[in-house]
Amino acid sequence: IASMLAPMYISEIAPAQIRGRLISIYQLGIVIGILLIYFVNAAIAGMYDEAWNVEEGWRWMFGSGLLPSLVFIGLLLIVPESPRWLAQENRWTEAADILTKVGGKEQAQVELATIRESLNMQQISFSRLVKPGLRTALIIGVVLSILSQVTGINVIMYYAPEIFKATGDGSSSALMQTVLVGGINTLMTIVAIKYVDKLGRKKLLLVGAAGMAVCLALVGFAFYTNNTQGYWVLAGILAYISFFAISLGPLTFVVVAEIFPTHIRGRAMSVAIFFLWLSVYVVSQTFPMLLESIGSAYTFWIYMVMSVIAFFFVWAMVPETKGKTLEEIEQLWIPAKPETVLQEQY
Repeated sequence: IASMLAPMYISEIAPAQIRGRLISIYQLGIVIGILLIYFVNAAIAGMYDEAWNVEEGWRWMFGSGLLPSLVFIGLLLIVPESPRWLAQENRWTEAADILTKVGGKEQAQVELATIRESLNMQQISFSRLVKPGLRTALIIGVVLSILSQVTGINVIMYYAPEIFKATGDGSSSALMQTVLVGGINTLMTIVAIKYVDKLGRKKLLLVGAAGMAVCLALVGFAFYTNNTQGYWVLAGILAYISFFAISLGPLTFVVVAEIFPTHIRGRAMSVAIFFLWLSVYVVSQTFPMLLESIGSAYTFWIYMVMSVIAFFFVWAMVPETKGKTLEEIEQLWIPAKPETVLQEQY
């Protein structure tokens, strides 16, 4: 639920000129959490022997998530409501107050005018998502969510120690390399936050998908030629993580949170995020089977092909939304006249 609501909320309250950076902070929170849990789990695992870890240690690892969960709940109590939701509920004064605090009185009036114009349009039913116009937005949201996962990112995050041990490294070395993966992921997500509202979503997505494809091709080639000693595989995986962290990692949430109209955003995002997590499950479950049946090289090449598909999908389908208000983005999916879908997506 939080993976849908957090980016949606940020998109609805953030000014257009910095919206991409603020939504990307959501992904930064995820990767920082992953990095921290690497250290927490390593500390817990080192407290006693392996037998204790099997019997009790894993319980402490799971339980360590309780504290940040309580902090999260506490902070939610002071978070203001979404101004677009307030407007939809005819609570215009409250919406104006929040927008004024965020962007100033003048910008708040502009935002309120565009929100009012959007709400005065015909209400959009859930069934409209599969009709021309909005169907394109739904396809973009769902397919981009799927591609962000089937390109293999969580294979690296979940199975990094096993991947590095397959190159001949010992368990301790593999653990340190896994921590390095988490560190690079965090660092490059910060880079994405810096440039997403300068370079735009589409350009970063294209660069990232292309870079991921090249890195996965090289990692697969290293396994195919049995040239996995040294730091070739580590370098390829770190480069892959870097390209993912500036593109499909944070920007999937940015695009999915931006492209749907206000009336349907919650339900449409729930569909896209459902397919994202379904893809996470499928990829994490199939990776061990692929390794056993076709080997490391061909497994990484499958993810390479998915990265190539992601590149061409973004190039052909995803519009640039940098600097546009949510209401301006909504106009991309509204037919210019009955049965005619606006074609200007760029």
